[in-house]
Amino acid sequence: MAKAGKRRYSAVYFLCLVISSITLNAQQSAPSFPTQNIAAEHISKYADLAVQWEQEYLRIDTTNPPGNESRTAAFFKKIFDQEGIENRIFDYAPNHSNLWARLPHTSVIAKRPIILLNHMDVVTSDASHWTQPVFSANIVNGAIYGRGAQDMKSEGLAQLMVMVLLKREKVVLDRDVIFLAVADEEVDGSGTDWMIANQRELLGNAEYLINEGGENINENGKVQFMGIDVGEKTPFWLRVVAHGRAGHGSRPDPDSAPNRLLRALDRIVAYHTPMKVLPVVDEFLRQLAPGQTAERNKYFSNPSRHIQDKKFQQLIENDESLNYLFRNTMTLTMFGGSQQTNVIPPEAWANLDVRLLPGEDPHAFLESIRKVVNDPNVTVEPQSKEFRVANFSSTNTELYDAFRKVTAHYFPGTLVLPRLTSGYNEEQRYRPLGIHAYGFNPYTVTDAENNTEHGDDERIRVEEVRRGFQVLYDVVTSVAAARSLP
Repeated sequence: MAKAGKRRYSAVYFLCLVISSITLNAQQSAPSFPTQNIAAEHISKYADLAVQWEQEYLRIDTTNPPGNESRTAAFFKKIFDQEGIENRIFDYAPNHSNLWARLPHTSVIAKRPIILLNHMDVVTSDASHWTQPVFSANIVNGAIYGRGAQDMKSEGLAQLMVMVLLKREKVVLDRDVIFLAVADEEVDGSGTDWMIANQRELLGNAEYLINEGGENINENGKVQFMGIDVGEKTPFWLRVVAHGRAGHGSRPDPDSAPNRLLRALDRIVAYHTPMKVLPVVDEFLRQLAPGQTAERNKYFSNPSRHIQDKKFQQLIENDESLNYLFRNTMTLTMFGGSQQTNVIPPEAWANLDVRLLPGEDPHAFLESIRKVVNDPNVTVEPQSKEFRVANFSSTNTELYDAFRKVTAHYFPGTLVLPRLTSGYNEEQRYRPLGIHAYGFNPYTVTDAENNTEHGDDERIRVEEVRRGFQVLYDVVTSVAAARSLP
């Protein structure tokens, strides 16, 4: 009996070893990324669908003003209804609509949701400067042309594709995935403000949010780096008004309002705002340092140590891609005065596009500019009473780690860098709700393509449309699916 029992134990033990070995080998050979679980022919069909929907979306004119985002909301709703995805449209103001959709978690224990945020409106266009009709979505030399191709209909399309893939592939989710398409981002941001004020519960106490942003420059077929927006500067637009005696243009007055304005603006333009090194800028430069020249490597390796070095400051000022990272900036954008050449106006004005670093006091900055102007007949005032304090999201999160891993898969050897953007994104409105919000773009662009954002001949390459949704799908599933990336 003892021998028989021993032989029986050995057989069971051997069988367990075999099963363990098979399981281990299966785990080791299993695809590491979710898209690898989808058959190649199915991925190809999804890519075809992405191109089709991209063209349909770009053909919808949502120029803001006036917006008319209900056209896009209807486009999205039709697809979500066909796919059986819960969705709602909110016509919150004339010419402005938001759309919300959700894939609920299917696991017993749920994490906080992730939001895929996009805006449906686009900026105005001058068709006479385009080689293709602005809303044609024509494909020329492998690129799809249309206003919104870079800002940000293509990213909205990728988010739409992610929702459809999650549904069709029956992905087991351990957190809700929310799709939120908002109106009026390009003008007032009223779509986002309305959702936060009136439909806060639909945001589900989300943990993460992915929005437009990032900068992934592709030079000669190689991605230089994947930039993830973790923070933004905040607008503090100023209006400068000079006051003087009105009169006839034939009798010059050296203290006229236009002359006072010119002198004030000359002092403002010559003013160098102080430089400082924020943590996100420090991290950004330190990661870039190894690939720089010897001099830039020295400065980038420890920017805080060298920020008072005049040579480093000169390097920063001569590089517009660096200058905005270290200081509050002012750009002169608008002038106004007399409506008639032979009339000296009693007032002349100019507008300044001011962008403040996170942590800056707008009142202190305003007083500093008034001191620079130093003229009792020239007033400097904010254009808006509202000021939004700039904020950041951490790079030490599960989602940011997913950005790194997915980038390494699609673009081996490419750095993932945290970015402080010069522009303003709606992430700033969501971070105070306790959400880690990032600007992430699943597409890469050449310099020429990047410069078409808000410009002429805006376009995106077809190959990027076919790949971008896959990149975003792998990012989202890595934090929302029951199975995580290794």
